[in-house]
Amino acid sequence: MAPTTIRPARREEYDEIARVWMNSWASTGLEDAGNFLLAKLRARIPQEVEKGWSLFVAADDGAVAAMLALHLPNRYLDQLFVAPEYQGQNIGRQLLAFTRRELPDEIWLRCVRENEKAWRWYEREGFLFEKEQVEPMTGFVMKYYRWIKETVR
Repeated sequence: MAPTTIRPARREEYDEIARVWMNSWASTGLEDAGNFLLAKLRARIPQEVEKGWSLFVAADDGAVAAMLALHLPNRYLDQLFVAPEYQGQNIGRQLLAFTRRELPDEIWLRCVRENEKAWRWYEREGFLFEKEQVEPMTGFVMKYYRWIKETVR
């Protein structure tokens, strides 16, 4: 298998990115995949790009294996989703390493409390829990995490 390539997303890939996002999110068991969710994610991608997302994909021989959305000015990792058929292949770790190159000093993120697999992974990757807060738009309790580069003294 050829290594995945991380690169900026192209507008013509937004539908495929929305499908990867939906299937990965649905794999958490927190929401069912379906036309309504897919339409919501399809509409959200260009809106978020317009508001400042830097959107990247991990491509595997042309197919979108994962998506990564960063808001660089805020040092915010907004979305990291790996398609279910690519999970367990270290693509998430590759995307996180890429994020640390883009945001070398500090990264913060939010994760749904019920998505234990994700937040435990971020904790193993050196992110520190800061607080929990209800997201008013969704009703989900979000766990906030931060990673700060250690400086050698």
